[in-house]
Amino acid sequence: MFVCICNALRERQLRELVRDGVRCEREAYARLGCRPRCGLCLPIARRIVREAEPAFAPPA
Repeated sequence: MFVCICNALRERQLRELVRDGVRCEREAYARLGCRPRCGLCLPIARRIVREAEPAFAPPA
């Protein structure tokens, strides 16, 4: 599923970035070399990052 049409950012990409250590949506955009343009994607991107984070967090 596309999360950000402006940057052609997919949900799969966000989840992979979380697995690699990204902890917020803006960091994900930076790692991909882009930035939010219209901003409509930010709430969805934020939700995906927060949902994916516990699954990939290192054990305490």
